Amino acid sequence: MVDRDNGVYVPDWRGGVTRIAADGSRQQTWLALNPSIELRPNGIEILPDGSFLLANLGNAGGVWQLHRDGTLRPFLTEIDGTPLPPVNFVVRDGDRTWISVSTWRNPRQQAWRQDVADGFIVLVDRAGARIVSDGLHYTNEVRPDPSGTWLCVVETFGRRLSRCRIAKNGDLAALEVVVTLGDGCFPDGFAFDRRGRIWITSLVSNRLLRFDGNELVTMMEDVNPTYVEAVEHAFVSGVMRTEHLGPIPETRLQQLTSVAFGADGTDLYLGSLHANCVYRVRIEESAPHDD
Repeated sequence: MVDRDNGVYVPDWRGGVTRIAADGSRQQTWLALNPSIELRPNGIEILPDGSFLLANLGNAGGVWQLHRDGTLRPFLTEIDGTPLPPVNFVVRDGDRTWISVSTWRNPRQQAWRQDVADGFIVLVDRAGARIVSDGLHYTNEVRPDPSGTWLCVVETFGRRLSRCRIAKNGDLAALEVVVTLGDGCFPDGFAFDRRGRIWITSLVSNRLLRFDGNELVTMMEDVNPTYVEAVEHAFVSGVMRTEHLGPIPETRLQQLTSVAFGADGTDLYLGSLHANCVYRVRIEESAPHDD
């Protein structure tokens, strides 16, 4: 996440959130004090009071609220009486909180297949918490489009970006595909620019893609063809394992995951699974292939 001063907030696997100043000179970290669970934040959201919502990829799962004094409280840890498994992403939309869970399977790697689609989306609003979409192919980032009409969702191992129309009460209509990606592309995160175009990150191939509703363009890539071929073979064969999302030899972008725009829309911030930094890229609106 990026604030008005271009400070970048990132999930911190020490058990909290770190903010990096725009020029990279300073960092500030908020960690849970003596947590009673394994806390592995993935998606993060900032609430109006300055506290954080953390989508927990640790074995305890659920969504947790971290206050800046280190106090950690459960926000949502079960649904319909069943404990939530590891949670991928959380985002606020006014009074609504959207939560994505990639799979019920444990370990999660069992869902890194073409024939598994048990991901789902939870809505928390004034009416409580409920599952509003399920049967997704490894649910990853979710967020409303700029109009607020659609909830868009990445299905990583379905290799597509999909969307559902949002009803007035928050219910979601049937899923429809926005764009399907090809070999080597395993989408993870996405963001809308000021023109409503969608920027999508891809694991494995280390690609940053842009979709304008008609054309899908590769804006940046850092591909190791041998690595991509090996992962593709494992995925198609149904034997994809943890090492297939491990560090990628001879690449700088180490499993590109997340993307966010700076305050003025001209800086793009990129996160990855295995690099020890956040990347900043200046984009030029007039260029046909921004980089």
